[in-house]
Parts: sequence; structure tokens; C-alpha cells
Amino acid sequence: MRKWNMNEKRARLLISCVDRPGIVAAVSRFLLEHGANIVQSDQYTTDPVRGMFFMRIVFDLEDVDRSLQLIEEQFAQVAEQFDMNWHISAEKKIKRMAIFVSKEDHCLMELLWRWKAGELPVEISMVISNYEDSREAVEAYGIPYFCVPVTPNTKKDAEQKALYLMRDKVDFIVLARYMQILSSDFVSEYHHRIINIHHSFLPAFIGANPYKRAFERGVKLIGATAHYVTNDLDEGPIIEQDVLRVNHRYTVEELKVVGRQAERIALAKAVSWHIQDKVLVHENKTVVFD
Repeated sequence: MRKWNMNEKRARLLISCVDRPGIVAAVSRFLLEHGANIVQSDQYTTDPVRGMFFMRIVFDLEDVDRSLQLIEEQFAQVAEQFDMNWHISAEKKIKRMAIFVSKEDHCLMELLWRWKAGELPVEISMVISNYEDSREAVEAYGIPYFCVPVTPNTKKDAEQKALYLMRDKVDFIVLARYMQILSSDFVSEYHHRIINIHHSFLPAFIGANPYKRAFERGVKLIGATAHYVTNDLDEGPIIEQDVLRVNHRYTVEELKVVGRQAERIALAKAVSWHIQDKVLVHENKTVVFD
């Protein structure tokens, strides 16, 4: 595992609940009483009158290991008062990521490069693929690589094998152009913890051959969408989208090249925000405190 220059005193608190007066005051007072120094606070409400309220607070503690456990135990009383969904974690607790990939490796290599460059403070526990193509490139980084072939007849067994490989080793999954539809049982194991990159600008051109259909439509923009995976194909909560301009001179192959650039950018941003606990999911949308 790589060593990251993380703030040993820093922690994050994520909150979502129905908006009402007193939430910010109660949370701030609680943290003050427990010796926390707030260094950043972001909040958003869909409607000040009974809308949904979202908050991300970053704070420092002199003794994170001891104090954070006490805060986690006692904050439950505040959370119950406002009926909050909440999550608290220390910055130094590195998340563990598994990357799934098929044959196209541009998104995989982007993540590996950013990880090596120190831009993604995450532990890459493993790469799982239904092909052998990327083994040499991945193992050159010292990362375990598992090939789990998938056919229509072996799909269920392949998913069970992948779940077995990840058990107690993975906090979230990134589908870096993994060209398999995951079953509802698999998705439920990592609810809102599977990030996918779609090779189009959703909701346009859903499904197969998006670049051919984009070419036929004469589009002037090519984009990519990173989203959490749900049981509705390519319709999960969107985390990030990126778009690049094209024109009538671009061929289908040239559109694909531009699309790959957009995919790398959008996926890397989404993964970075997830790692840093900057994304809150509400229904089929996200609030991203970037």
C-alpha cells in the first residue's frame, strides 16, 4: 500500500436530513463541545421550507483515534433529534478500491497513473477483468490482477467469484469500461458504492454504438457520464459529466478518441470526489461538494 501525506488530525462529517431551523447550530455546538476545530463547512438545501438539507464538515481533532470514536457514539443523539442520515470518518482512513475492466484500458490506465502520481489517495486492492489483456500493465504497478471470464451461462458464478475475491478487501468498485451488466444481487452488495463511466452524454445515446448514432445525428458535443450503478441500466445518480466540442469533419473513429478523453476526465473526478467523501446521494441525484 502506498503512503499518503494525509492530515492525521482531520475528519469529515456528512449529513442529510429534512431542513429545519437549528441544524447548523446544533452540529457546530456539538463539535465545539468535543474539541473539534471546523476548517471547512459546505451546505445545501433543496428548499428552506421542509426541503432536504445536505452538509459536509471538515474538522480537526487533537487525538482523532480517541476523540472520533467518542464523537461517533454521542453524535447519534443529535442525529436522532433531526432524523439525520450521517457518516463520519477520519481522513487518514484510506478507502480500498477494486477496478473492473474489459478490453479498453484508457480509463484503467488513467486511474493507475493518477494513483501513482499521488493524485488519488486510495488503496487499489485489485483489478478484476473478464480478459487477460491488461494483466501485464496492472501487475507492473504491483497491483493484484484477477481474470474472471464471463459468458451468459457463467455470469452468476463469475459474479460470485468476484465477490469472494473482494470480501473484506474492498470498500467501493470502479467500472473502468467493464462491459458487463451487473446483476441486482451484485449491485445490492455495494449499494451506491459502484461507480461506472458511460461512453456518451446521458441521457442521450443510451446503450450500444453511441458514437455511430452520434455521428449519424451530427452532434457537435461528445461527452461522458460517471454515475453510481443501480438496477436501472445507465440511469443511476450522476456524479460528474464532461463534454468536448467536435464538428462535422470528425469521423466515427475520431469521435471515439474524443469520447475516451471525456471518459478519463469524468471518471477520475468522480472517483476523487467519492474518495474524499464529497458526494451525497438523494433519491436519483447527487449533491457534490467539490
